[in-house]
This record gives sequence, C-alpha cells and structure tokens, in this order.
Amino acid sequence: MTWSEMQPLLEQACWDTLYMVGWSTVIAVVGGLPLGVLLVLTDRGGLLQNVVAQKVIGQVVNVARSMPFIILMVALMGFTRSITGTTIGREAAIVPLAIGAIPFFARLVETAVREVDGGLVEAVQSMGGSTWTIVRKVLVPESLPSLIASATTTIVALIGYSAMAGTVGAGGLGDIAIRYGYQRFETELMWITVAILAVVISLIQFAGDYAARSLHSRGGRGGAAPKLRLLKASTAETNTA
Repeated sequence: MTWSEMQPLLEQACWDTLYMVGWSTVIAVVGGLPLGVLLVLTDRGGLLQNVVAQKVIGQVVNVARSMPFIILMVALMGFTRSITGTTIGREAAIVPLAIGAIPFFARLVETAVREVDGGLVEAVQSMGGSTWTIVRKVLVPESLPSLIASATTTIVALIGYSAMAGTVGAGGLGDIAIRYGYQRFETELMWITVAILAVVISLIQFAGDYAARSLHSRGGRGGAAPKLRLLKASTAETNTA
C-alpha cells in the first residue's frame, strides 16, 4: 500500500479517534466529577456523612472499574443500540467509552479532593459557608491541578479503549491497525498507526502536565491567608444574597 492510499485512511481514522475520545471525555468529566466529590462528602467525617450511601456508591464504582472494557462493550450492546440505533461506528463506541470512563475518573477525583487542606474547609464552615459553597469555592478550585492531571490520565486511557473499540467496528486508529495492519498484513501501516498513537498520547500528556504544573505554581504563590480572605468575602456575599 502506497502513502497516497494510506493518507486518507489515516486522516479519517485520526478524526474518528479524536471524536470518540473527545465526547467520551466530556461525558466522563460531567459524570465523574460530581460522583467523585460525592464519595468524599458522604464518607466518615464528610460534610454529608452517609456511610451506607458511600459504600453503595463505592461498590458500584468498583464493579464498573473492574470490568474489562471489551466485555463492557459487549454487555452494553443492547443499551448502546437503544441510544444510538446501532452497535457499530464512532457514535456507538462513545456509549461504552463514556460509561467505562466515568467510574475511572470518579476515583481519581476522589483522590484529588481528599488532598485538599482540611483547614480551609473548616475555615469556610466557621464563616457559615454551605456545603455547596465549600465544594465550589474550596474543594474543586484547590484540587484543580490534580483534577487536570486526572483528566489527562483519563484521556490517555480512553485512547487505549478506543483502539480496542476499533476491533469491533467502532472505527478509528484501532480499526485501521486491525483491519489493514493485521488482517491484510500491511505491517507498515500498522506501525504508522502505532507511531501516531504514541505521538498523540505524548502531546496530550505534555499538555496536561504543563497545565497542572502551571496551576499548581500559581496557587502555591498565594498562600493560605489570601485564600481565606477571598473565601471570607465570597462567603459573605453568598450569605447576603
């Protein structure tokens, strides 16, 4: 196969992979962020302590995380068909990709939020801040560098999942590697696909690490006192409203 024949295949496969991973990431963040925060809030000593709810949510997350992605895809075929009308193609692949990524990201969010300084939470509580204020003004902003690193890890994992999804007709780079590289013995095309995946993952990891470091450095220069003053002002505005 010549390069002129490979190029359109690779271009379409790259766009399909980015489409699947992009939408899956958005859904995973929207679903996983509140789930991860809720795991922290409902834990022992949390602002919404509810041990039963925490255990139930934790078990659901653990079961979903422990399921191999290829099995999850097969198990969700009926659900995927009911939503997208098909079980093949990039739109269909988004369903299992997102469902598989939500519990994965939720656990990373839980770890990031637990690292927030408890002193800031207690300070906002003493100012009369509500749980929503604490989540919005303390937990999420203070854990933002770790959350960005977690999102980066999730995106990298989703790229790997999307390659597996390609083996069952989802399209993307995984589909090209299997259909042409393996089944048609186009070894050169398969290695080009592998190289593209490696470059994409490296760029995403670099961008995520750079964003996380930048936010961490910016937050570290402020210190605790300015943060508390800002929180006090915002809490007073909230209470007044």
